[in-house]
Amino acid sequence: MSLLSKKAVIVLLAAVAGLGAINAQAAKAKEKTTTEQVSLLGGKFTFTLPKGFVADPLPASPGGATGTMYTNESTKTVVIAAENQIAEGQNVKDNDGEFLDGSVASFIEDQRKALPDFNKLSEKSLTQKGTGLGLRQVDSTATQGGGQTLNTTLMAGSGTKMALVQVISRASDKKGHDAVVKTILKD
Repeated sequence: MSLLSKKAVIVLLAAVAGLGAINAQAAKAKEKTTTEQVSLLGGKFTFTLPKGFVADPLPASPGGATGTMYTNESTKTVVIAAENQIAEGQNVKDNDGEFLDGSVASFIEDQRKALPDFNKLSEKSLTQKGTGLGLRQVDSTATQGGGQTLNTTLMAGSGTKMALVQVISRASDKKGHDAVVKTILKD
């Protein structure tokens, strides 16, 4: 049994596959001069993206996964925030280690199948200050959208829903990538 819904992964991978089309889409959009507020899991996982990100809702998957892709044309950074019902009607605590560990294992397995050069760099267990929400962070590299990328994926679950946030940056922009991840985690 996969704790990470295949539908959520499909939505995420479909968005990542469209990474090559981001330049064309973002070129049409004006530079965003306001910040983007993101709220997942009924407000338990919230963060504010810095100026420059433009939101583009992703189509809902047949399984009900919803999400938004935020792109920053100047830095070529993408943040995907998706939410889905947990499979089989499970109800999890805000810091459910077993659920989070299973979700990470399933996510890594799925990424290795989908991305031939997927390379997990690190994995961390975090607890968000203020809410006590448990997060798992997976840092990796892979070729996506025609080039080598840095990827940080954050996973959380609460009640009957799970959230997945992925930051994707050019491999040459580690400093910028780390700054976006830090912004997401500090809120």
